[in-house]
Amino acid sequence: MIATNRPAAISLDANANGIRMSVDEFDSIEEYDRQYCYELVNGVVVVSPAPSIGERSPNDELGYLLRRYREDHAQGKIVDDTAFEQYVRVQNGRRRADRAIWSGLGRTPDEEADVPAIVVEFVSERLRDWRRDHIDKRLEYAAAGIAESWVIDRFRRNMTVDRGDSEEQVINSGETYQTNLLPGFELPLDRLLSVSDHYTS
Repeated sequence: MIATNRPAAISLDANANGIRMSVDEFDSIEEYDRQYCYELVNGVVVVSPAPSIGERSPNDELGYLLRRYREDHAQGKIVDDTAFEQYVRVQNGRRRADRAIWSGLGRTPDEEADVPAIVVEFVSERLRDWRRDHIDKRLEYAAAGIAESWVIDRFRRNMTVDRGDSEEQVINSGETYQTNLLPGFELPLDRLLSVSDHYTS
């Protein structure tokens, strides 16, 4: 066998948690265990369980509402695209948003160059994940230039909207959220909570 200096291919699984890695190395990975989610935080790989159905189902419902708004509302074309489980470029790392929404570009977004206008997180049950979604990610998203982050908490039954430097807004069960980024779009929080309730014991 002829020896080469070519590095071994990198793959990710549960054992990758805590490994130091460059952004370029992380972006080049093609093989990974789909039972887990992977983020790069300050040059360190963080491994988390894949989203539960209690997180995925309301996320699907939100995607449906956004697409219906884009197709049926007079101003809906402001939505350029929306995608679930989307990597977001943050300082010295990559975060995985439960949903990303691009608006106002007037074209198909370039995921490597165009920052989403809105990112959405559905809170997981673990305390570590609560802090990640409510605090860590929101700060990173604001620093990356994302206009709004929505943190939907099925356990506290509310949604927290962060607009970077401005004061956060809390939408409670029974209330409807509207944003200037999506004129005419209405998000009744209970519509999403009722979906997640099927999976909350």
